[in-house]
Amino acid sequence: MKFFTNKIYNYSTILMVLVVAVLFTSVQSQASDIGPLPKLKIDAVKAKLGKALFFDPRLSGDSAISCGTCHDPKEGWTKHVAVGDAYPGSKHFRNAPTILNTAYKKTLGIPWHWDGRIGTSLNDMTRDQITDTYVMNMDMRIMQERLKQVPMYVKLFKQAYGKEPSNGLVRKAIPEFLKTVVSKNVPFDKGTLSPEQKQGMELFKGKAGCISCHNGPMFSDGLPHNTGVPENADIFKNPQRHVTYLTFMYGLGVQNRLNWRRDVGYFTVSHNENDLGKFITPTLRELKYTAPYMHNGMIGTLEDVIEFYNKGGGKDRPGLKDSAMKPLKLTKSEKKALKTFLLSLSGDNPSIDVGKPDLSYPVIANWYKTKN
Repeated sequence: MKFFTNKIYNYSTILMVLVVAVLFTSVQSQASDIGPLPKLKIDAVKAKLGKALFFDPRLSGDSAISCGTCHDPKEGWTKHVAVGDAYPGSKHFRNAPTILNTAYKKTLGIPWHWDGRIGTSLNDMTRDQITDTYVMNMDMRIMQERLKQVPMYVKLFKQAYGKEPSNGLVRKAIPEFLKTVVSKNVPFDKGTLSPEQKQGMELFKGKAGCISCHNGPMFSDGLPHNTGVPENADIFKNPQRHVTYLTFMYGLGVQNRLNWRRDVGYFTVSHNENDLGKFITPTLRELKYTAPYMHNGMIGTLEDVIEFYNKGGGKDRPGLKDSAMKPLKLTKSEKKALKTFLLSLSGDNPSIDVGKPDLSYPVIANWYKTKN
């Protein structure tokens, strides 16, 4: 029986790696230059429903948090902390990435999560986050019944889809709303760069070499890289974060998990030790609003990020760090120009008016009163 179980596990692991490999090959085949984002078609009625769901805590197990708890529009649709909280009573071990422009991931072939363990489907990602034990810890069958008890949702689902609330429609409505959470009035996209910003763009494409990984409309190649980002010690010193980390590693079949004192990154997908410490290249869009940076929030400012790469990245075991990571030897004026260009990738403040919550459901009414 043990042999049979291991065989199933091996086959599933191989299948996962093959799927991700095909995905990454597709990403690599895209043009490596940078450019504006394509336009998205948005269904306003469905997006309205998706917005209500995104900010509704009844989508979590104990009705304590919503998607907007960790992806706060007032904080660049992320949280301005190194590593975030998790489901109430626990802490997470990674930085909550911004959801700005994530509606483009499927179009551009960029996988989800810092370790790339989910493909490009926002429908799949929505289900993953709602049901994940350490995120929203929700049984979607219960969620469906909760929504059916709320007159507002019965009406909104009817208007948007002509049907009653269901799990599948939640996974369609939230992605429709996320199409509205995109960059607006970005100087780079509008072609209104200053001379210094243009100099920074030339450095980005040339001497600084940023474009080798940060390319395409999202300024991300969608591939895993090890740049030697230092570990966040709090993940292993804080019991709540460490338990979350260990449980996560157990669920993904990571061997020797009790002995790791590092975030293994893409290794969770490939189970190849050559991939230790690799993480999917993050977008550079809207970085003006999304500090701190990196998968564990270990770099606090944009100036520090530039200096990190100017020194050739951080340290790691021989053979693990990306070979492209070498000192850039940028001058003070060049670093300044590069920064101004990077800031030109951010547009209008992305914060939105969330609106008042619907209190027609007792659990939500009680939750809202305790929080306010």
